[in-house]
Amino acid sequence: MQIGQTARITRSFGAADLADFAALSGVDAPTHVPEPLIAALFSYLLGVELPGSGTNYLKQDLNFKAPAPLDVFLTATVEVTRIRADKDLVDLWATCVAPDGTVLCDGRALVKAKDVGA
Repeated sequence: MQIGQTARITRSFGAADLADFAALSGVDAPTHVPEPLIAALFSYLLGVELPGSGTNYLKQDLNFKAPAPLDVFLTATVEVTRIRADKDLVDLWATCVAPDGTVLCDGRALVKAKDVGA
């Protein structure tokens, strides 16, 4: 792992996803992609891609800037911005953008990861 390394995922959310979200959360189905579904994209990236298996969230600070539209491909990216190998800590910058480049969400994540110095 190194500073500047990135991982990304592209996914769309449709009406069925919102219905499932509403059923699980107990809230009315929203008209745009709910913020927890966008945050879940970052969780996936951190736990599966970068840093990957064994990663533990310590802190997350996300700023939601615009509603995410339905049925368009959103791209979520995490980028390593700092590594503290002595404590197995990794800081990452997270962004989610719409196809037209609109930043829907950005923020930071601090995680404890395995094999940081490797």
